[in-house]
Amino acid sequence: MFFKNCEKFAHKALFLVPGKGGHKPVSFGEAKELVRPIAADLRHRGLKQGDAVALVCETCVEWALVDWACQTLGLVLVPIYPTLPADQAQYIASDCGAKLVVAQDEKQAAKFPGVEILVIKGTNWGSDSPRLDDDEWVEACRQVQLDDIATIIYTSGTTGQPKGAMLTHRGFLSLSADLYESHGIDDTDLFLSFLPLSHVFERFAGHFLAFSVGASIAYVGSLASLAHDLANVKPTIMCSVPRFFENMRSRILDAVDKGPAMKRRLFHLALNQGVARAKGRFAPLYSLTDRLVGKTVRSKTGGKIKFFVSGGAALAPTVSEFYLAFGINILQGYGLTETTAASSLNLPDDNRPWTVGVPVKCVETKIASDGEILVRGPSVMKGYFNLPDDTAAAIDSEGWFHTGDIGEFEGPNLKITDRKKDLIVLANGKNIAPQKIESALKESPMIAEAVLFGDGMEHCVALLIPNFERLEAWAAEHGLDREGVLDSDETKSLFKAEVAAVNQTLADFERVKKQAVLSEPFSIEGGELTPSMKVRRKVVREKYKQVLVTLGLDA
Repeated sequence: MFFKNCEKFAHKALFLVPGKGGHKPVSFGEAKELVRPIAADLRHRGLKQGDAVALVCETCVEWALVDWACQTLGLVLVPIYPTLPADQAQYIASDCGAKLVVAQDEKQAAKFPGVEILVIKGTNWGSDSPRLDDDEWVEACRQVQLDDIATIIYTSGTTGQPKGAMLTHRGFLSLSADLYESHGIDDTDLFLSFLPLSHVFERFAGHFLAFSVGASIAYVGSLASLAHDLANVKPTIMCSVPRFFENMRSRILDAVDKGPAMKRRLFHLALNQGVARAKGRFAPLYSLTDRLVGKTVRSKTGGKIKFFVSGGAALAPTVSEFYLAFGINILQGYGLTETTAASSLNLPDDNRPWTVGVPVKCVETKIASDGEILVRGPSVMKGYFNLPDDTAAAIDSEGWFHTGDIGEFEGPNLKITDRKKDLIVLANGKNIAPQKIESALKESPMIAEAVLFGDGMEHCVALLIPNFERLEAWAAEHGLDREGVLDSDETKSLFKAEVAAVNQTLADFERVKKQAVLSEPFSIEGGELTPSMKVRRKVVREKYKQVLVTLGLDA
């Protein structure tokens, strides 16, 4: 695929690289010549087909070039999140037996003492290596088989040590072919890439899939420049996580709230008309309000978005409705590292945002007797690296991968109801799916994060992370001291009311009877979040043990 597309789209832009004066295009043909010396350098170092190369780097064009050099030589690229602390990064490099670590800079290289390191910054690729000609390069590529391991991606490790999922070339190619056919992605598309390429979601969708159809890929300059890049690059497709969509929605609503009363009324009229139209209801003023408001909202995405893809966690229906109201389609999908990302995805012309879409063509999906989602097909991993017992526990004798997620079908569409391991069992034996309740709590503009606990208790309790920016504004409006705002009776009453509003929508046994508001956000550095931004419940429970004890949870 690499060689064919570099020839087929030789003069078309593959990469748009951020820099002074905007994004600079790099064509498919030019990209091949940038990959060549990297591949030559790796060969010159004695690396052979099947050897592991670890890569620790932020998402950027160099990440993509190193990956293509490894793929064309049959090397197994093992991504490491640059946000990981040294001990976890070392564990992955050691566990996979990496023969070489490629690091973004000296700071990342310092995490790997005693290991052969190649630092990207300032490297003159291939300057000391013999040139790799096309015949030799293509021959090396031909030795790679479809079922060979393309990459080992380590799971986030919400419990215990991370495990290396071995993903094959066949898995990536099968999924790419399916989504090309079902989602109308082609060489006219422009992807904006900002999620970590170390995660399987962006690695597949914003890297391999985009390349497979001859699309262009623009990289963001930084998280700080994301909003600017989105408006200026004008992508047609972008992958993201729910937090991005929630934050953009919050910023839009905050800006509206600070505007004149007339503009506020017009915006909310447009929002109501848009939601009504999206739900198939009567919306006589939609055309007018869309011209006056919807067009402005769409301009913040560059104005050319065909669709966003949301993954990594559940997207609240109200968030999806907000964007649909302004003609912005967010396709929610579902997949795991072990399934090479996408195993189901909503369709552009049949988006049911309360579901995670229909299973992709190359996989089979079924619901086990206990409600667990099972997946089988070429995109399922070969297994966990050097962990035969864990592999046997995850993939049964018939080839079904046990996802650990609970779900059900609504017609052809799959719905996720919870994580099997996260189910809370109350003292009365009632099972509670916490994610549904946590998502409902996070729909409050004042709550940024919510984590439920309650095993063995009579009822659920919640730890809440406030939306600090909105809380600060609320405190100022009510004349409260910023320093002691979390301890004030007014703040406690505010969050009690927010929880009570959600409780009204729940069964009695599901209701949150007590809550505590925490003073610090969860973070990767603090250990509460995985690199892919999933909450580590075990860490949260241990870190806030005393808070939970005050809420009635046994230590």
